[in-house]
Amino acid sequence: MLTSRRRSVAGATALALAALVLSACSEGGAEGRADTSAPAPATTPATPPASATTPATSPSSATASASASVSASASAAAPTTAPDPNATPGAPGRWADTKQFMQITDAWIGGGRTYLSVRSARKQPATGDIEAWLIIPGRGPYSTVSMAADSRILLSVPLGDDSVPYPYSQAEFVRRMKRQSPAFLEGLGFDLTFDGNGRVTRLQSLYTP
Repeated sequence: MLTSRRRSVAGATALALAALVLSACSEGGAEGRADTSAPAPATTPATPPASATTPATSPSSATASASASVSASASAAAPTTAPDPNATPGAPGRWADTKQFMQITDAWIGGGRTYLSVRSARKQPATGDIEAWLIIPGRGPYSTVSMAADSRILLSVPLGDDSVPYPYSQAEFVRRMKRQSPAFLEGLGFDLTFDGNGRVTRLQSLYTP
């Protein structure tokens, strides 16, 4: 009887130990499974917005834009004046707003405008009872000037038809000039009036005997 009781006690103890071991293993397995099922922490940082890393306008672009604006303003403000291709440089400006005594060696019409080839000369009264002039030719080069559209032309003998100055059109004046020889034109003199742009506004031939 004693032996049977000892065996019973030993068996009960072994069962209790086995239950403790099984319980401990179960808890450890549950904890392992809980650790593996937990979500991994985020490791990729959020991408910053493009505007935070890329400037809206680079300094070089802003400088180029400002330079273009200044150039455009300067071009708009700068006046544009087309030069007269038939004029000798400096001649019209030299005689602007003045009255000159001159020789005319040629006259022609181009592009609806009348042009004259002129140079400065001198005049002196002729001797005698008739009011006439002696022409002293100049020695400088001839320059091209233009006539204003409403320029007044007064001609007298020998280029005109009378000793008294009489008005003629620009076309008639050019026609009469073309009929004369260079030697004849050397002896003619004209009083010319220029406006502020160097254009002839009044032309009068002098009476020469």
